[in-house]
Amino acid sequence: MQNVVRADNGIWIDVDTVEQTLSVMQGDIVQAVFENVAIGRYGTTWSKVTKDDKTPLGRFKVGWVNEKSRYYRFFGLDYPNLDTAKRALEENRIDEETWLSIKQAKSSGRTPPQDTLLGGHIGIHGIGRGDQEIHHKYNWTNGCVALTNEQIDQLGKWIKPGIWVNIR
Repeated sequence: MQNVVRADNGIWIDVDTVEQTLSVMQGDIVQAVFENVAIGRYGTTWSKVTKDDKTPLGRFKVGWVNEKSRYYRFFGLDYPNLDTAKRALEENRIDEETWLSIKQAKSSGRTPPQDTLLGGHIGIHGIGRGDQEIHHKYNWTNGCVALTNEQIDQLGKWIKPGIWVNIR
């Protein structure tokens, strides 16, 4: 992946939604690969909207970590990012006020609004008390990337706020 600003010793995350893998990268070198990740139940999109159950494509940063999530652990992404919001504005899916609120949050280092028409609360998380059988057979999330709780524990040593996540 070129032209990505990398934080924290060059570590970044690459999610391949076709192969259903999540790779921990250091520069161009694979450090770990997690297989059988689940994504949104209706696939992926460049034009996510709230409650469409699709995983947004693009480059995001981990903005926060919730250690007490109902999904075991939740690494929240800075979705919607500026690229997503600009595209939505150009496609008349959001208004100027929404665009400015996202832009202002991003420029001041805050999490973008999570309650716009573009949706929010997108992240990488475990399955919590969910059924591993379902996780291994189906894409089941509302737009997030899900791993097993054990995989999230392993991923936890690599991922923290500021890490780039590429979802493709």
